[in-house]
Amino acid sequence: MKIAVTYDNGNIFQHFGRTESFKVYEVENGSVVSSEVIGSNGVGHGALAGLLAGQSVDVLICGGIGGGAQAALAEAGVELCAGAQGDADQAVEAYLKGELVSTGANCDHHHEEGHSCGHHEDGNGCGGHEEGHSCGSGCGGHEEGHSCGSGCGGCGSQPALTGRNVGKTCRTHYLGTFNDGTPFDSSYDRGEPLEFVCGAGQMIRGFDAAVADMEVGQIVDVHLMPEEAYGMPDPNAVFTVEIAQLPGSEDLEAGQQVYLTNQYGQPFPVKVAAKGETTITFDANHEMAGKELNFRIELVEVKE
Repeated sequence: MKIAVTYDNGNIFQHFGRTESFKVYEVENGSVVSSEVIGSNGVGHGALAGLLAGQSVDVLICGGIGGGAQAALAEAGVELCAGAQGDADQAVEAYLKGELVSTGANCDHHHEEGHSCGHHEDGNGCGGHEEGHSCGSGCGGHEEGHSCGSGCGGCGSQPALTGRNVGKTCRTHYLGTFNDGTPFDSSYDRGEPLEFVCGAGQMIRGFDAAVADMEVGQIVDVHLMPEEAYGMPDPNAVFTVEIAQLPGSEDLEAGQQVYLTNQYGQPFPVKVAAKGETTITFDANHEMAGKELNFRIELVEVKE
C-alpha cells in the first residue's frame, strides 16, 4: 500500500493543484516501512492524478482540493482523504489508526481560496473530535464538507474538462443566486475578480466547465444541479456525540454553525442539527449540498 501526501517542508501543502512535491509512504501491515519525496512534474489535477497513479499510490492525503481534482483522482483509482493539515508524518500515522477524518475540499461557497472560513465560526471554542468517521474511498463529484463513504452511488468519475482556457489562469466576476433569485455570493460586491486556474480543481466542476471555453468579455448564465456543484447531502456526515464528551457543547443551540476538531487537530465546520438532554447531533455536510445554484459569470482576463 502506498500513501501520498501533498508536501512542503515537513507539512501538508494546502493546495492540491499547486503542490510542487509529494511525500510517498510505503506501508506494510499497517506500518510505514519507507518514504520518499517526489516532484509533482506538472500543474493541474489531471497531471497530478496521473502522476500518483503512475506511482501506484492508493491513498492521497491533502488539504484543499476541488471537485474536478476529486473526479480525476477517482478516475485514477486513488482514494482521497482531504482537509488535513499540519505534520505530514503524523497525518499518515493518524490515517493508519483510523483517526484522520476526511473533511472535504473547502469551506467556501464555490472556490478554494481567497476567503476566510470565519463566516462559519460563531466564537464557540467547541473542541472534541468526530468519532467513527474515517476517510472512505475517493468519490468524484463531491466538493467538501463530508467524508464520502465507499460505494457512493451516483458519484462516478467525470471526463476531464476541455476548452481554450483549461490550464490557464482566469479572472472572473460572478454573481451566485439560488433558484428564487436570492444572491449568496458576488465578486462584484467585493470589487475584485476571482482568479483561478481553469480545470485545476480549484473550483466546483460546473463553474470550471462554464469558464473553460469562454472568451474575454463574454458573460454567461449557468444553472448547476447539485452534482455539478456540492453534491447531495451525505447521511454519513450526520453524527451524534455525548454532550459530556464535548466541552463547550452544552452552550450550543440547534442551527448554530461552529468548528469541531478531530483527534488530529483538524478543524471542520459543522451545523448543530439537534440537541437533547445528553446528546448533540452535528451535520458536517456543506451548507450548499443538495442545492441548485445559478451563476452569472463574466470572464475578465485570461493570463497565458
